[in-house]
Amino acid sequence: MGVAGCGKSSVGAELSARTGLPYLDGDDFHDPLNVAKMRAGTALDDADRWPWLERCGRALADHPRGLILGCSALRRSYRNRLRSSSGLRELLFVHLAGSEALLHRRMAQRTGHYMPLALLQSQLDTLEPPAADERAVTVDIDRPVPEIAAAILARAGSR
Repeated sequence: MGVAGCGKSSVGAELSARTGLPYLDGDDFHDPLNVAKMRAGTALDDADRWPWLERCGRALADHPRGLILGCSALRRSYRNRLRSSSGLRELLFVHLAGSEALLHRRMAQRTGHYMPLALLQSQLDTLEPPAADERAVTVDIDRPVPEIAAAILARAGSR
């Protein structure tokens, strides 16, 4: 979980390769209207996000043996929606955290994604990092993807 540019897709793919669990990208569950809205530089609101989170939750429910899902899950209420719509109370959230400068640099370098750099600030403003009472780990992203994945696997084992 995390804002745009934090590496959800690349870290998710690396974790999938290491664990054998399938990886699904939450971006693929957005409806065309949400994609068009973001492409135009308009941030999504809760009314846009709830159906998307429901679809992401159903994807989790469809994989009872485990799934790595790349999903922003920016607010606690969104993470709660994923728990309730999946029927899985024991979801582990991995918060991929980095400085605003690093995120900005990563987004400026990426190509072929509908999420414009202009929306990064709205995501940072929306972000509620996981609280101590949530089943979550936070991992710094200012290192290579294989190191991020190794840190996640080491910390996930203790959760």
